[in-house]
Amino acid sequence: MFLSVFDMFKVGIGPSSSHTMGPMVAAARFLDAMRASPFHFRGLRASLHGSLAFTGVGHATDRATILGLAGFEPATYDAEKAEAVLAKIKETHVIEAPGLGTLSFDPGKDLLFDYGPALPGHANGMILKATDAQGDVILTETYYSIGGGFVLTEAELAETGGAKSKARGDVPYPFETAAEMLEMAQKSGLTIAQMKRANELKFRSAADLDAGINRIWQVMNDCISRGMLGEGILPGGLKVRRRAKGIHDALLAERGLNLTPPHTINDWMSLYAMAVNEENAAGGQVVTAPTNGAAGVVPAVIRYYLDHVPGASTAKVGDFLLTAAAIGGLCKHNASISGAECGCQAEVGSAAAMAAAGLCAVLGGTPEQVENAAEIALEHHLGMTCDPVKGLVQVPCIERNGLGAIKAVSAASLSLRGDGQHLVSLDVCIETMRQTGRDMHEKYKETSLGGLAVNVPNC
Repeated sequence: MFLSVFDMFKVGIGPSSSHTMGPMVAAARFLDAMRASPFHFRGLRASLHGSLAFTGVGHATDRATILGLAGFEPATYDAEKAEAVLAKIKETHVIEAPGLGTLSFDPGKDLLFDYGPALPGHANGMILKATDAQGDVILTETYYSIGGGFVLTEAELAETGGAKSKARGDVPYPFETAAEMLEMAQKSGLTIAQMKRANELKFRSAADLDAGINRIWQVMNDCISRGMLGEGILPGGLKVRRRAKGIHDALLAERGLNLTPPHTINDWMSLYAMAVNEENAAGGQVVTAPTNGAAGVVPAVIRYYLDHVPGASTAKVGDFLLTAAAIGGLCKHNASISGAECGCQAEVGSAAAMAAAGLCAVLGGTPEQVENAAEIALEHHLGMTCDPVKGLVQVPCIERNGLGAIKAVSAASLSLRGDGQHLVSLDVCIETMRQTGRDMHEKYKETSLGGLAVNVPNC
């Protein structure tokens, strides 16, 4: 099984990989299908189902769908241009889709939020339609946004089973489980990062791989930096105040005063994560890691490593990300990274496992210790619900990333105190996450129908 590091870490926009990036990607794919069709199209329609409907407005799913149909894509998103295009569509009720000409589209009538039962394939479903001059539908496709920005058509979902999307086995080390990963590491004498690198080199040059990984970290780090400077109120109506800058200023002021207690290091980790997730909540550029809702954990732990661990080196960031991607791939392949499918255990839980594994690896951990670190981090997120207040990726999401980063560092540290032997394997933990997500009530899986979402005043 192979999922690329560039599948697990994708440059995109906030606030949600499954609810913002996914619908935009689906719309782009639909435009491609239209361009390949012999028909002449005159109009567009869209319907959002399941979690995409229930929390769609808070996650900007409607905006993402419209902009995707207008030709925007997450990796090249231009916020200023998008605002102008969106305003024009709302005024004129037409979309100028690249290569398709002028298409009628009234956002108030042609974009439907369906609050009935979810579509059968996944909690995040959407249907896109193209019409002729008479308004008759002549092309339609159902898409599922399965988490982390991954999108499948109805046929692809049926064929692959969802979790195995984009997975392929024609690589030197095609491990599908953590047990296989450890066995291959033992036989080859390679680290997890080295095996992952060998797999990646099957499809791209070493120079392209390194350049891509460097860009991932650059975007992550830039996001932290922007988040630590941002001020004001986050959009969406909850009036959540951005806190990262204030925390950063206070931590800098305390430096050198010899009054700082040791546990303040937790504040630094939370700061880095919260900075990312405040940027995500504001619709800024982030890297899915493995999702937008959990985008702060991995970069926060990397910044913790670089800024606070003696002997840390930026040369090891690549090994961190490759190791993290290997663990994230196992979580996605064998369970889920979608909050709408398995709750927040699948998002922040998977992110913490990825970050713990990456940190353990760059601190010199053996493959067995790395697997142990990932298991500890994931185990202690099992059962975590996804209950965003007002459907916004703000409460409890922003602080939750900070706590996920702290858990990841603790898990890596604990694993390094041992020899890699432990009772609960990572494979068992991932399977438990899958079963727990299957049994979890739908109202706790990104619908905002339960938990904090109904117990906190949201207006």
